[in-house]
Amino acid sequence: MNQNADRKYIYSKLPPGAISRSTVIVLATGIAGYSALELLYGSETFYKKAVMPMVHKFIDGEESHKWAVRAASWGLLPRFGWNRKEYPELKCELFGREFKNPIGLAAGFDKDGQAITQLAKNSGFGLIEIGSVTPIPQPGNNRPRVFRLLEDEGVINRYGFNSDGVGRVHQRVRSARDSWVPEEYAYFGVNLGKNKMTEDAKLDYEIGVNYFAPHCDYLVLNVSSPNTPGLRSMQKKGDLEKLLAYVRDALNMHKLEKRPQVFLKIAPDLIESEMKDIAQVVTNKKYGVDGIIVSNTTIARPDYLRSENKAETGGLSGAPVREISTECVRKMYKLTNGQVPIIGCGGVFSGEDAYEKIRAGASLVQLYSAFVYEGFPVIGKIKRELAELLKRDGYTHISEAVGADHRQK
Repeated sequence: MNQNADRKYIYSKLPPGAISRSTVIVLATGIAGYSALELLYGSETFYKKAVMPMVHKFIDGEESHKWAVRAASWGLLPRFGWNRKEYPELKCELFGREFKNPIGLAAGFDKDGQAITQLAKNSGFGLIEIGSVTPIPQPGNNRPRVFRLLEDEGVINRYGFNSDGVGRVHQRVRSARDSWVPEEYAYFGVNLGKNKMTEDAKLDYEIGVNYFAPHCDYLVLNVSSPNTPGLRSMQKKGDLEKLLAYVRDALNMHKLEKRPQVFLKIAPDLIESEMKDIAQVVTNKKYGVDGIIVSNTTIARPDYLRSENKAETGGLSGAPVREISTECVRKMYKLTNGQVPIIGCGGVFSGEDAYEKIRAGASLVQLYSAFVYEGFPVIGKIKRELAELLKRDGYTHISEAVGADHRQK
């Protein structure tokens, strides 16, 4: 029997479609294996060009947010590659603590503290922040309440402080902190908010302080979300002074051996006189403000926005707020004479974006919306690019670049 006849005889014994099924299985296995490796190593191109566009096509904004938090809580973060690499020039010391790097996770991603340990240990961030957390659990605003602006790399949200409440979140925080390794984990903060129906807001912040002060490195007083009625009015000088004095007294009551830092998170939409008032308050040591986060989402809508979702109400974040927030950092650094550390937040997608905020006066930076468009690998990308920019400009350490733009004028 010749070779062709042998081959015909063998194939005739195979069930119908066997070769096609085998081919599909081999291809599917190869694709799955390739995808697993790309995810494991945190391929920036794979996430940005393949993973995130698929997410945008098939999963809405809020559901994808939930799945991202679940993935982080399960440890499905890039375990190798640039995310896990640290750079000696990015190490910085602030608040008596050494940070592995100045790149942090902003509040709004892990609202209820579901992924604290994994984010602090394995994400590559230098600091992480959960919340905002309200005293009483509340559902927030009605859905839909998260909108991607794909053409603009922006996000509009009107979540309205949806929260599990201090009780449940406190349990998760305590569980995470019981096995904390400060030298290995990121600096950890809790962002506090008020319930929608609360009239005397300072009482809600006092509850947050009482629950979380013994279990975190810093607390954030969020008085700048645009999605809770009346909240932003607390940025007025008189109201702000009362709130900060109240929080200071609440912290003092605990008599903690290691007091958490207190940060104030402000809006990017403040007018000059409001910014001056805030600068006067935060530089007054009697109020106990250790730093300011600049800034929250904006209610402004730049003229160049192209997405059909630009008219949705809520806070705008992502690339469209980049310049607005950086300019706010610049002004607050000047108004405070660099006396109060600034955490720059808003539109950080690259090392260049982070560098602009640092040169404008930020000691640390935070991101969140970049996840929506580039996924978890954006953390490693920003660190790598930031280190390259420091070397390009002759800086040996990140601290040398803080506020550099002001010294050149």
